[in-house]
Amino acid sequence: MLMKEYRIYMPLTVDEYKIGQLYMISKHSSEQSGGGEGVEVVRNEPCTDPKHGAGQITEKRIYLNSKLPAWIRKFVPMIFYITETAWNFYPYTVTGQFKYFCSFLPRFHVKIETHFQNDNGCNENVFGDVPTPKDNVCFLDILSDPIPDKHYKKSEDLSNWVSQKTGRGPLVDGWRNTTKPIMCSYKRVTCSFEVYGFQGRTEDFIHRNIRDILLVGHRQAVAWIDEWHGMTLEQVREYERKQQEETNSKLNDITCTDSAPPMRPSFTRSISVTDESSLKKMGVKTVDIPSSPSCPSSLKNPVRLNSTPE
Repeated sequence: MLMKEYRIYMPLTVDEYKIGQLYMISKHSSEQSGGGEGVEVVRNEPCTDPKHGAGQITEKRIYLNSKLPAWIRKFVPMIFYITETAWNFYPYTVTGQFKYFCSFLPRFHVKIETHFQNDNGCNENVFGDVPTPKDNVCFLDILSDPIPDKHYKKSEDLSNWVSQKTGRGPLVDGWRNTTKPIMCSYKRVTCSFEVYGFQGRTEDFIHRNIRDILLVGHRQAVAWIDEWHGMTLEQVREYERKQQEETNSKLNDITCTDSAPPMRPSFTRSISVTDESSLKKMGVKTVDIPSSPSCPSSLKNPVRLNSTPE
């Protein structure tokens, strides 16, 4: 298991970022979807939790046909499922789980927890449990940290960016300590891929890609500020709904329904059962077999059962 905490500081307030993040995710997902790849939104609706109160729950499918390297495709599916829940209380928080459970492989699991605060990333224990070790904390600078060449756009280069609506920009070296307003998105990402010989390599690969996604997305949220600034929550939710319809339509050629999960290889496994208590633990009902000359002695010996995939 590999855990890292990413801190992305932004020239925004938390209230602005709530709108900007929703706009950015919707537009970015639409731009990145097509050709059998992308993000399909299965559910996106209000929810209520006894502890946290009102929020929004989102379920998504991410389709990856070519974005995974060959060595990892042998172990993970081309379709991933995300469940994300965002709570409305302040400071704004998001918890999400990115996971896949497979009966013939150990668990593959990515969990992302997020807190947003109006500071410059100086809170050492924003999650309120155990402080993240300093070696596992990564500060991401949306101005100067490198991103993959394929994602670079001059219009999203924040060294040239100037907002007509807010008058902010461009960003310059050291902006984290001089720019107002400023906020930080704290993201604690835990990744687990329990396959011997591939665990470290795969977990590093996943974290590198998450880092790139965070950098690109947060650069875009700032670069697109004139598109979303001034929107109400209701307006950005309506924009989100329209973008989701457009994005989902791009993925209609993919055969995947709620009643038809991804195909799993067929296999069998043998389980040795030696006594009645073991059978009961497995949920197998037993019956008493009376002793008689007609009862084969083999029934009193250990029994080998063949099980099929669930």
